[in-house]
Amino acid sequence: MAAFGWFWRAMGAQSERNQKKSLKTVAAARAAMEEMRGWSDAQVAQRGREAANTQGEGKHPVVLASLALAAERTMGLQPFDVQLQGVQRLLAGDVIHMATGEGKTLVGAMAATGFAMSGKRVHVVTVNDYLAARDAQWMRPLVEFFGVSVSHVIDEMDAPQRRHAYACDVVYAPVTEIGFDHLRDNQVTRREDEVQVHADVALVDEADSVLVDEALVPLVLAGSVSAQQSTGEITAAVSHLREGRHYTVDADRRNVFLTDEGAAEIERRLGIDSLYSEDAIGSVLVRVNLALHAQALLTRDVHYLVQDGKVQLIDASRGRVADLQRWPDGLQAAVEAKEGLAVSDGGRILDQITLQALMSRYPTVCGMTGTAVEAVDQLRQFYGLTVSVIEPNVPSQRIDHSDAVYATAQLRNRAVVEEIAQAHAKGQPVLVGTHDVAESEALAAALEKRGISVAVLNAKNDEQEAAIVAEAGKASRVTVSTQMAGRGTDITLGEGVAELGGLKVIGTSRHRSSRLDHQLRGRSGRQGDPGESLFFVSLEDDLITTGSDGAQVSAQPDQAGRIEEKRVHDFIAHCQRVTEGQLLTIHAQTWKYNKLLADQREIIDERRASLLDTDAAWQQLAQAAPERAAELEHLNAETKQQAAREIMLFHLDDEWAEHLAIMDDVRESIHLRAIAKETPIDEFHRIAVREFKDLAQRAVEKSVETFRSVLIDDSGAHLEDAGRSRPSATWTYMVSDNPLSGGGGGALSTFESFIS
Repeated sequence: MAAFGWFWRAMGAQSERNQKKSLKTVAAARAAMEEMRGWSDAQVAQRGREAANTQGEGKHPVVLASLALAAERTMGLQPFDVQLQGVQRLLAGDVIHMATGEGKTLVGAMAATGFAMSGKRVHVVTVNDYLAARDAQWMRPLVEFFGVSVSHVIDEMDAPQRRHAYACDVVYAPVTEIGFDHLRDNQVTRREDEVQVHADVALVDEADSVLVDEALVPLVLAGSVSAQQSTGEITAAVSHLREGRHYTVDADRRNVFLTDEGAAEIERRLGIDSLYSEDAIGSVLVRVNLALHAQALLTRDVHYLVQDGKVQLIDASRGRVADLQRWPDGLQAAVEAKEGLAVSDGGRILDQITLQALMSRYPTVCGMTGTAVEAVDQLRQFYGLTVSVIEPNVPSQRIDHSDAVYATAQLRNRAVVEEIAQAHAKGQPVLVGTHDVAESEALAAALEKRGISVAVLNAKNDEQEAAIVAEAGKASRVTVSTQMAGRGTDITLGEGVAELGGLKVIGTSRHRSSRLDHQLRGRSGRQGDPGESLFFVSLEDDLITTGSDGAQVSAQPDQAGRIEEKRVHDFIAHCQRVTEGQLLTIHAQTWKYNKLLADQREIIDERRASLLDTDAAWQQLAQAAPERAAELEHLNAETKQQAAREIMLFHLDDEWAEHLAIMDDVRESIHLRAIAKETPIDEFHRIAVREFKDLAQRAVEKSVETFRSVLIDDSGAHLEDAGRSRPSATWTYMVSDNPLSGGGGGALSTFESFIS
């Protein structure tokens, strides 16, 4: 507990009491284990189930003891006290902070089994298919020891396979698959067509990534529609604009604004009278702003890649291609047009849900990560979750050096290369964390020029991840990687490396969030291994220019250009705190936009459930159109009820999709409300409430009209013949609402100067 004493003091007395209580529970569990050690497997399992289903604090030691014995007997794993402490805090509903390499997979499986023994269905939420399948198979013997069923869900499964998997007590699944299955289930017209079963607990691996970094990423279900209008003409017009003359960019390079001269230039090139006329403001101006955003703020090989003729987004927190992810349709189309690619069809959005709203559907949410402490505020503010720190089993031996600070990016970059070269010369393996693809490739080229062989792990080759990471701890290895968060693989030291100081982690600049710094740093010094970490910073980094609020700091560099003054280091820490505060503000503001739609979605869910589970649809339509109901008297009750159900669900879902389209348009143009001195969020809420107010009634009225006219016979309602069919094809993707959510590092393009 000593290493995190500052944390417990900051979090208050309640957190410290929880810490002491869990340690006491673990001690009691060890005593119970000795008592149960001679019991048969069946007796241990039975006692564990009995304890899990009793009330009161006294049950926890017995539950932990039975889980620990099961781990020993089925997998040959003997949980450490800190792992049992982690299980206890998960069962209490906390997010636990456990360092890399401390055995979170076993801890999560034991906690999931503990929940399941008490009759709760558990979703163990992972960040990808590989981890879901691996962990479910790996932990299966432990889970099944107690008669608890376990399964996993991955992308390649069909509906029957998913339905079978979700019926199990413990289900391992990527958060995206859980969300997409939820959206698809919201389109069914028969309850038996759903694949998911209600779950009581979400146990989230990489909790800060899912619950914070990607919390506001909307998961989208789209249906086929005709292709959207080309944005080529507007993109061509915008390409002639020049920064400072035709448009300006704010200090943190998150927003871009047309000048009067820029607006006039666009009007001339498009042949329109005014960008700000009532006719243009809702369509042309929005598309001009999106094209300008794509040109001025989004950079190839930083925010996205172009591969195989497609724009592929980069997950800033993981440094990988973000599979299935895209920007909102207008911005996606603008970037595609900017790159000279065919503009893809985004389709009509049928439904969507953010990860934050998805997680809020679970009665209990808990989780684990190596960097929970830095996300305390977000986890508490948005989920009401408490963080519990679990000390490492063996104290960390890693040496975390003070930042190497330089006045300019060029001086810093030279120092980075020199530091890597020195470590490499003595055989010490080096892992270098960069911020984007362009930076990683420029640095690798600079090192290759020095005769240093480099393995590069970035969004262009993340399929080679396992092989690259497996070699990263061997002597003389130099690995250059974009973000290491969520990669799911520990770096093991090679022979003789410990004597050389262990793995050396180098950060080419600080991130906008200290959490990402710690995720990189945590790759070294696992399970008590020796190791080092060192971050480089220049006063020209984005982090400094963004977080300084315009303030400047004078410094006196040494002959090599390095700055040692404490006040400069304090200034850098201040800038990082400022940018972290900005990110929290953005999260809170974005959630305000999403929360109202989430609340409206719950109303639609309730309405759908009523239509699916009762005969309300038939009763309502028969009452509104009794003459039509009389014509159908010869049909059996089940056929009539299902026909009415399909009619009403079609129009309810159709109106909801239309509502989402309207609000998407409002969201893209809401900043224009500031021109009229209106508060954008207040105006968004006013429009959302107004548009939603009559949604249900419109759906009913259209349902009655369809009920009167559509053919209904022994085979049901022929909605397709009446032009009321659901999309012939649907697909899912994620929308990056925050295309500039990068790590906020430094301008490392000057590495290229070492190559020329």
